[in-house]
Amino acid sequence: MNRGLIFDSPFLLGFEHTQRLIERAAKAAAENYPPYNVEDRGGDGLRITLAVAGFSPDQLEVTVEDRQLVVAGKRDGAAGKTDDAYLHRGIAARGFVRSFVLADGMVVENATLEHGLLHIDLARPEPEKRVQSIPIRTHG
Repeated sequence: MNRGLIFDSPFLLGFEHTQRLIERAAKAAAENYPPYNVEDRGGDGLRITLAVAGFSPDQLEVTVEDRQLVVAGKRDGAAGKTDDAYLHRGIAARGFVRSFVLADGMVVENATLEHGLLHIDLARPEPEKRVQSIPIRTHG
């Protein structure tokens, strides 16, 4: 079944943004490098931990754009040189881009690189409750 068919219903008006979020999440789920964990820190917090062994802080970039958290690792020429004679090369020497779609209101609190693991702490602050009263007009 095509995912687009769900959003073609006349009862779902203005959900094009939600459809794009679902498509972005599906694309992000297909990525498999670097490996990562998502940890529930209780209350309103989450932690994403990525295994980024061999990357220095200046080779990593964490950005948030349009509710998408993007973590990129860029290798310089020296880290990926191929003139070394490896008998086995199990540690990846390539750059990466890993993305996560964030819910409305989620914020990145900080990012920490420690022992080859990049920890990104997220918070889900309680949204403000708003009640909007709509005036009813009459004609005539």
